[in-house]
Amino acid sequence: MKRKFGDRANWRRVTQRQFKSRFVENNTFTGFVTMYSISALRDPLWKTYGGHTFRIADKGYTWLQYYPKGAHFVVTSMFDDKGEIVEWYIDICKNQGVTDQGVPWFDDLYLDIVVLQNGEVFLLDEDELDEALSRGHITVKDYDMATESAREVLHVINSGQFPYFHMSLDHYRSGFMNSEH
Repeated sequence: MKRKFGDRANWRRVTQRQFKSRFVENNTFTGFVTMYSISALRDPLWKTYGGHTFRIADKGYTWLQYYPKGAHFVVTSMFDDKGEIVEWYIDICKNQGVTDQGVPWFDDLYLDIVVLQNGEVFLLDEDELDEALSRGHITVKDYDMATESAREVLHVINSGQFPYFHMSLDHYRSGFMNSEH
């Protein structure tokens, strides 16, 4: 299980970045929201899902990341240099927290859900979760939590009730992370 940090300080591909983090508590969301803006990088990052290939990281791209308090998932909303959503990437996680420096982190439980702008949904890395269990890297309890959390998130997405789609678009367009809310 890998611990992943919101500031991606060890991501060598990106050579210039801006990172902001804030704790939000209101009637729609409680947790950390981060903004990771890419100013320069060695080469763009491309991903392929269901026969579609997308550039998810390049100069001018911004990632808003949501760490909902008490949840077993973290949502990353990836915007291109024109401000268009590329995808939402949902990491299923065991725990989340924040460093003494105010950088949110999560312990990744392998399973991921990708939602494309066109609404296509993909569950990824079930094989990695199975392998982690068989190698003893996670417990049966962790495995069950990951599969149940992914099932719950997929259900909310498929029922049209996943709040992070609209929330991230609103936050990006309103400059939420650049204001003093």
